[in-house]
Amino acid sequence: MTGELKDGETDEEFLHSPFIRKQGNIYKPNNKDMDNESLNEKTMDDVHTKEIDLVNRDPKHINDDVVKVDFEDIIAEPGGTYSFDSVWKASFTTFTVTKYWCYRLLTALVGIPLAVIWGIFFAILSFLHIWAVVPCIKSYMIEIHCISRVYSICMHTFCDPFFEAMGRCLSNIRIRTSKGV
Repeated sequence: MTGELKDGETDEEFLHSPFIRKQGNIYKPNNKDMDNESLNEKTMDDVHTKEIDLVNRDPKHINDDVVKVDFEDIIAEPGGTYSFDSVWKASFTTFTVTKYWCYRLLTALVGIPLAVIWGIFFAILSFLHIWAVVPCIKSYMIEIHCISRVYSICMHTFCDPFFEAMGRCLSNIRIRTSKGV
């Protein structure tokens, strides 16, 4: 890394910190928080170049139900019907190694193309949501608010007098019940 470090900063902070935009308007050159002297390599890092965890590859536990398929989950011998120990050990090893290497081979062959396809899919989905769906919903909500006000005015203008008149006409009706022997 080039450049001088300030007090208390290390090279590691520059390597592993995501891009952080301080508050303020970054488009004004006289912004005190983001002037040219305060820009350093730490603020220029991008969130897309963050370090990935190679040990815990499912931190949100999305595939807990799929990934936990072991030999014991698939093949089990009930009591009294045991195979030879050497066959059981060889079957376990064969299953585990085959599953491991087939998965690695499939991810090597298909993983990157599928990552490209999923990246394109979610980019299109994000684009449509940001530039089409939300503006359409906002436009609809603005228009429906206007229509609801017109509808409300029409209902109060035409229906309220009718229902008030009907209510007054029917308010004089009295019902009495009596038991007859």
